Amino acid sequence: MDPELIDSLRIDLAAADYRPGSVELLLGAAADGARQRGVFAPARRALAERGEIGERGERPLATLARVFLLGEEVPGDALDAALPALGRDGAVELGIAARGAGGGYRAELSLNPATLPGRGLPSDPTSERAADRWILSDLDDHLRRGPARPDHVMGVGGATRSLLAQADPRDAESALDLGTGCGVVALFLAAAGVRRVVATDISERALRLARANARLNGFDTIEFRHGSLFEPVAGERFDLILSNPPFVITPRGADDRPVYEYRDGGMTGDELAATVVRRAPEHLAEGGALLCLANWETPWGGNGLERVRRWIEDAAQASGPLAGWAIERDRVDPVRYAETWARDGGARPGDAAFERLMEDWGDDFAARRVVAIGLGSVRMRRLAAAPGGSVIRVEQAPGSFAEHPGPGLGAAFDAAIAAERMSDAEALGTRWVLADHVAEQRAHRPGEEAPRAIALTADRPVARRVTADPLLAAAVGACDGDLTLGQIADALATLLEVDVDAASEALVAGVRELAWFGMLSPDARRSVE
Repeated sequence: MDPELIDSLRIDLAAADYRPGSVELLLGAAADGARQRGVFAPARRALAERGEIGERGERPLATLARVFLLGEEVPGDALDAALPALGRDGAVELGIAARGAGGGYRAELSLNPATLPGRGLPSDPTSERAADRWILSDLDDHLRRGPARPDHVMGVGGATRSLLAQADPRDAESALDLGTGCGVVALFLAAAGVRRVVATDISERALRLARANARLNGFDTIEFRHGSLFEPVAGERFDLILSNPPFVITPRGADDRPVYEYRDGGMTGDELAATVVRRAPEHLAEGGALLCLANWETPWGGNGLERVRRWIEDAAQASGPLAGWAIERDRVDPVRYAETWARDGGARPGDAAFERLMEDWGDDFAARRVVAIGLGSVRMRRLAAAPGGSVIRVEQAPGSFAEHPGPGLGAAFDAAIAAERMSDAEALGTRWVLADHVAEQRAHRPGEEAPRAIALTADRPVARRVTADPLLAAAVGACDGDLTLGQIADALATLLEVDVDAASEALVAGVRELAWFGMLSPDARRSVE
């Protein structure tokens, strides 16, 4: 895509104030929300009622919204007015617009304003709209109204937003975006201040759009490389690897079925996700971290999360000590999973194509006796060789995420690694600090002095509720950094008239668990004595 044309497009989009907040003001919150769900009538009505369509003409923002957000065809002179630097001819040459059946111009690519995490555009570091981006991708299902092409390039989907929300790139000097697609994650990394960003993809078309998006948003330092998985970065290591890979479990062997590059890694079952997890650590610098999204299978009589544990163990055996944390956010049955992804390609119930896809998925899952599919993320950190070896935790955590859980998840991971690698004596000699967002709930029956149940709750980074006995609840309340855990255990053992060794053992186990939940962390200033 011609860089000069992209520069002209950037000028026009900025002049039109083509940004998420402006679009919402133009359409109204309800109509804009409906538009994002693929329901366009309220937005069209809002434009008409506000005089944005008709003989009086319309603002460039309204024209851009009609073409790229509502899928309408507009006259050439209207598109020229909305894109004065680029013009209709430039839009066609760039590939973002084409002549429509009615003689006007319609969108050929999606051009979405999106709000993403970041620290502002390099071209305008003082901008208050620090997280606004313009993203080129293929038309989504609402605008395409038909099957996607096999080399379809996704825009900013829910999975990408989930990955960005869980990421914490603050301390990374170098980062790899594995399977960049349209380049959103690479833009996020560059905007977060990562000095060296490498983005890879097996799709040349995806890389072409990713390069265009980098130019369109003013990021000119991202390195884009073509190739499968880690082949383009052989021998290189990074402080951070983020990946939203094509992890969708897809039937193999049906030559007449569409293969979508953005979601199908070309491997049987969940082997693509397993390969990313097993091979990533060899590309991590010491202390470096991986965060990837994944789906994993649970076969009859097995446990999907334990299979992920074995992936991490395999990686540690090959690359040295690792900390690994797999979080299963949801678990679905094979029928629901198949239906979701059959619809994703554009097929609909009742179509012959949809029924064939459902049969293919059913046969594929039956061949491996799959009874459930886990949806979640895998986080790993490469550890320095030290006593204690690897630290691995796999769990279901369906509680809601905080609005920006990435830093909290990163801090909890670090605290948990420290807690797990301590000896019991070191844990007892450490001063622990309770997070500010932790609350205690006590259930009392009227007239009873002692509570019937005690629970510790937190709303971030993941909503948690932990049942606690009086010993743990009292100990947590005393974790303000003044006393070591051992001193707290001694005092409570005397107060509650329990064995001090048993109390110490229970509190060490409790502290390690609460560290994973982001509720407790070692006081770095006054830790082991």
